[in-house]
Amino acid sequence: MSTSVHSAPSPAPTTPHILDNAAWAALTGPHAHLAERVGGAARYPTDVSPFAALDDPADPRSWADLAELVGPGTLTPVTAVQTVPAGWTIEQSGDGVQLTATALRSEPAPEAVRLGPDDVPEILDLIALTRPGPFLPRTVELGTYLGIREDGRLIALAGERLRPPGWTEISAVCTLPGHRGRGLATRLVRAVAAGITERGDTPFLHAAADNTNAIRLYESIGFTLRRRTRFVLVRTPGGPQAARETRVAAAQPEEKA
Repeated sequence: MSTSVHSAPSPAPTTPHILDNAAWAALTGPHAHLAERVGGAARYPTDVSPFAALDDPADPRSWADLAELVGPGTLTPVTAVQTVPAGWTIEQSGDGVQLTATALRSEPAPEAVRLGPDDVPEILDLIALTRPGPFLPRTVELGTYLGIREDGRLIALAGERLRPPGWTEISAVCTLPGHRGRGLATRLVRAVAAGITERGDTPFLHAAADNTNAIRLYESIGFTLRRRTRFVLVRTPGGPQAARETRVAAAQPEEKA
């Protein structure tokens, strides 16, 4: 009697989830009309959002495309990146979490008003006081932004940011100090989510990993931690610093054997 031994089949490679590189999926999907792109690198206009993204962060060609896109010696935030190639520097980094809506009850908020370009100065004032994350003069073009006013003053805000196919990020969730503890942020998150789910998308969001109060709130209303994230602020090669280093090196006496 003979026996034969067969190797176990290799496990199928895991397909990356679209939210693993959400900014790239948005910039090459529903937000493509806003994208500035060179090959495997894309970014939003600098008055819309600061974020840039790479098709493949492990591919040096994508980094070369990003350098061409933003220019030498330039600071730019990049998502879905762990390391950078030689010549690049990480100026800042931050750990975050990504949560998806798994049991969120979405519902309109009758008191919420739709915000637009005319509301931007007031939005920027609220953002400056509450610091929920970057918000620029044209960020409102990314999606729907809702606010709650009291005595005419904007006191709470939430809206849509990244929009990968099938998903929409809820962002800029903030409440003016002195008006917290009333559930305004929760009502706005539910209202923004209602518009997202109505068009067939699933809400998700990001938070700083050390913002435990916000994470606890999101989990209590039906969001589930999906993964941990990292955001980096990188500087492209070249620029004035590189030029100065080149001049200093050129001024050094040559070593002789």
